[in-house]
Amino acid sequence: MTETGFSSFHTMVDKANRLLKEIEEANGWPKERRKQSYAALRAVLHRLRDRLSVDGAAHFGAQLPTLIRGVYYDGWKPSETPVKLSGEDFLQRVRDDFPYAVDGGVERVVHTVLEVLERHVSEGEWNHLKAGLPKSLASVLP
Repeated sequence: MTETGFSSFHTMVDKANRLLKEIEEANGWPKERRKQSYAALRAVLHRLRDRLSVDGAAHFGAQLPTLIRGVYYDGWKPSETPVKLSGEDFLQRVRDDFPYAVDGGVERVVHTVLEVLERHVSEGEWNHLKAGLPKSLASVLP
């Protein structure tokens, strides 16, 4: 790791890497597939963010580790949200953004990423997130 001279940066990088490692371990991927775990996380975060209201997206984003929050907000256009998505639309958009073929398909990847994210936000925020989604999409969440 590059020496930053600032321990807070190390902590942020460590938290982001732990989250990616949890995704890898849950999917049985080796560390050498870190780009794949990042692509999965990014695809799921962006589809989730775009489906939420602006307030909902901001509240959820505030719970994420700092570096992951940057990934979450990258390219966001609040004036174009929320995007209406059913559960199947959500999965299709993740498929479009996730260029890897994996065991269990994108559905398993989405479920795994969401399970990992659930462990990194408060229970109250997770429940609020689920309550703010239509039933067809909320059913995708753990």
